[in-house]
Amino acid sequence: MSFNSNIWEERLCQWKLARERLLRRTGSQEEIPDPSDLGSVDEMELRQPEMDNESRQFLSRKVPIPPSMIYPYRVSVIFRLVILVFFLRYRLTHPVHNAYGLWLASVFCEVWFSVSWILDQLPKWQPVNRQTFPERLCMRYNQPGKPSGLASVDVFVSIADPLKESPIVISNTILSILSVDYPAEKVSCYVSDEGASRLTLETLSLTCDFARKWVPFCKKFQIEPPSPESYFSQKVDHLKYNPYPTFSKERRLMKRQYEDFKAQINGLITKFQDVPSEGWTMKDGTPWPGNDIKNHLGMMQIIMGRGGPHGSDTRALPQVVYVSREKRPGFHHNNKAGAMNALVRVSALLTNGTYILNLDSDHYINNSRTFLEAMCFLMDPSNQKICFVQFPQRFEGVDANDRYGSHNTIFYDINLKGFDGIQGPFYLGTGCFLYRKALCGYDPSFEQKILNTRWLDLRMKRPSDNHGHYFSDASDESSSSLLVQELNSLEREFPSSFQSMEMCFGQAPLLIASNFVDDDIFSSYATIEEILRAAIHVISCDYEDKTAWGIEVGWIYGSQTGDVLTGLKMHARGWRSVYCMPVRAAFRGSAPINLSDRLTQVLFWATSSIEILFSRHCPIWYGYGGGLKLLERVAYINAVIYPIFSVPLLIYCALPAICHLSGKSIISPITYEANIWFMLVVLSIFAHGFLELRWSGVSLQERWRNQQFWVIAGVSSHFFAIFQGLFKVMLGLNTRSSTLMKTHDEDSAIEFYKFKWTSLLILPTTLILINLWAVVAMIFSIVVHGYGSFGPLFAKLFFSFCVIVHLYPFLKGLLVWKHNIPTVVILWSLILATLFCLLWVQLDPFTTRFQGPDAEACGYEC
Repeated sequence: MSFNSNIWEERLCQWKLARERLLRRTGSQEEIPDPSDLGSVDEMELRQPEMDNESRQFLSRKVPIPPSMIYPYRVSVIFRLVILVFFLRYRLTHPVHNAYGLWLASVFCEVWFSVSWILDQLPKWQPVNRQTFPERLCMRYNQPGKPSGLASVDVFVSIADPLKESPIVISNTILSILSVDYPAEKVSCYVSDEGASRLTLETLSLTCDFARKWVPFCKKFQIEPPSPESYFSQKVDHLKYNPYPTFSKERRLMKRQYEDFKAQINGLITKFQDVPSEGWTMKDGTPWPGNDIKNHLGMMQIIMGRGGPHGSDTRALPQVVYVSREKRPGFHHNNKAGAMNALVRVSALLTNGTYILNLDSDHYINNSRTFLEAMCFLMDPSNQKICFVQFPQRFEGVDANDRYGSHNTIFYDINLKGFDGIQGPFYLGTGCFLYRKALCGYDPSFEQKILNTRWLDLRMKRPSDNHGHYFSDASDESSSSLLVQELNSLEREFPSSFQSMEMCFGQAPLLIASNFVDDDIFSSYATIEEILRAAIHVISCDYEDKTAWGIEVGWIYGSQTGDVLTGLKMHARGWRSVYCMPVRAAFRGSAPINLSDRLTQVLFWATSSIEILFSRHCPIWYGYGGGLKLLERVAYINAVIYPIFSVPLLIYCALPAICHLSGKSIISPITYEANIWFMLVVLSIFAHGFLELRWSGVSLQERWRNQQFWVIAGVSSHFFAIFQGLFKVMLGLNTRSSTLMKTHDEDSAIEFYKFKWTSLLILPTTLILINLWAVVAMIFSIVVHGYGSFGPLFAKLFFSFCVIVHLYPFLKGLLVWKHNIPTVVILWSLILATLFCLLWVQLDPFTTRFQGPDAEACGYEC
């Protein structure tokens, strides 16, 4: 009550002051002038109390699913669970004695499927939506004419191979980052080049030059999306809703400039595609340090810094920094996680942004207000324990039918909404804003023991230019002495804390100092040479030795990706995450289009899950006594154990053909009770699926495509991942993970029909062959022996048909011959030979199987 009265008193005082100022300006002492006759300044003064009240409101809110949608869905979950219990009870109490092995295998699969479904449903019990208010955020922290109070953000972009990750795609990602609707001085972009390629550095240099033209154009006309390739490829009328009279002319000019820019990038690709025998050289004639990508020094270059290059509208552009960490033989570099940790340390020394945005090189910013959307959660005082804000991944270039489930809609639009109602979604590795302190190992209850005023006092002693940028020359020795004195005083005041920070973060005083503040105040009294020297030191290949990097600090090592482990660590410390789904997608990227690459990508993810499952970080036993909630733990368990479910799936898909081959059944003779339970199971499945689609907004086609690909991936990538992950964990064998070449635009149609043979296609091909054989053999048997044999064979026929329908996208890929004539010739030769052998072997059972009393004992499977 006192809080509301204080707000009202403050609003009343502001209104009285504004009224008095207006009366003095108009010279009237009796009445308030008409607001329509006042200037804009007077209107702002009158509206100031209203604006202040608006800025005090929450920056975000949780929007529960309407009860009319969520309650029927929960009832369907309970109903299906009860039906499953009675169904499994019936199956266990009615064994098939003449086919005990097949019956036991089928019951084992059904029990396992039920457990998998329960693990999948529990975290989705309370899904939520989120709503943000960026206008309130700007009114509170970013008012015109005042210094911006928005938090600084460091953006990380990782590049593995510039020849496989197209340079023009990388350029569009960087341009979209530089064009966001956020104060330029609050944004810095760090690019990690794992290939130490000169092509990447030259591409970034050209991109920054073009950014001086593109960024002002985006800010002036509010261009969406801020990626030029996507913007100019849109088939919409851009002139229809743009009120600016010069827009048409400037857009044509910008499009020509972008085409010239693409030509320059393509010229770089042609130039650097063939490496000379003596290696590349720099402009001064010295050898390029990255000629040997496995043995080179660390490299760093500030391509575009604050206060440096400016756009045509005289507004500064964000900072762009190129980083390539040191690599030496005999050291474990820990793939992408190691590269991200190197960027964390370098960015802490240069800008020390409060938050970190991690993006893949092929994911561009599709919504220029994405930063504001994320800050509505991270800067809201009511949300004190948020460690990261995860956005869904949206893809382009996928075929209209999404034949291979590339959009993964069920996971992004259903599962993650359910996780958000518990403790938050997983960290997915891209499109995520992370709180630096949470990433660096702090728990939510940490206290800022070192006050910012200590660094501010020292900052006032340093000279600065007219723009507020602090500087020092190489001859200035006072900065070094100030730094040493301050760190020595901190060590004397907090000896245990300082020593533990050295053990965690390494022997880098500036890096340790960066943990005491949320910005780069500490670096304002250090020379540029000191900062750059420290930056090169922290990206050396041996810097992480005997530190907590990758163990408790930064991206966690232990799996191929490190994303799930990193999020699990933060959740186990008591942090929570938030899932943000703005109306306009925040990020868009490219996904593997053809089936072979898609299965390879899924194999990579599934192998990482197996590595976590057999590690000390397995959520089954890790993090007890911490802040990980029970249902969140269940979600993590399901995320690491799902490849194991490929074993019963593979068995179940092969059972119809095996039953027909052996002439036996996996179910006892059908009774009236059994018919009821079978029908109720089918009814509960359809009811639950319909009600889930109803509250989530996912279409039936998207659900079906995800279901199909779940079967395809389950009998291929997930099954292979079990052995690949076990070999890596138990035998220490490092499986090679290559970067997928993702196709864009005009090549996507050709790439979609490209069928590349891999070992992952062996099991799906086998299942299709044996089930096609079963269908053909059963139909032939019905024709030969008459319709009397149709009853016992109906369920087997239907079951085989269901397996084929689920594998239909894979089957259609086999039938495509375009652009792959040699591969298809080999495949079809194998298919025809296998079918001929199977039919020859089954020729005698066609005439003898369903004669005699055994036919009546043959049951069917629902």
